[in-house]
Amino acid sequence: METTKEYTNGELTIVWQPRLCQHSGICVKTLPNVYHPKEKPWIQMENATTEELISQINKCPSGALSYRLNVKTKSEDK
Repeated sequence: METTKEYTNGELTIVWQPRLCQHSGICVKTLPNVYHPKEKPWIQMENATTEELISQINKCPSGALSYRLNVKTKSEDK
């Protein structure tokens, strides 16, 4: 069974698959205010914009980090 963890800021959900992580450190080097490997939760999304998060996730060499945009339905907008 593959373990995944999800983190969301309401607009974006980050999906982390620890099994795929190569520990390249690109996430921590790119957004040190977001990624804190020794803390729980280790991803603190509130410290970056959605655009910054997407840009960094797209640089993850292993694909351990991915994302999806959360789409509001019309009933949620009311």
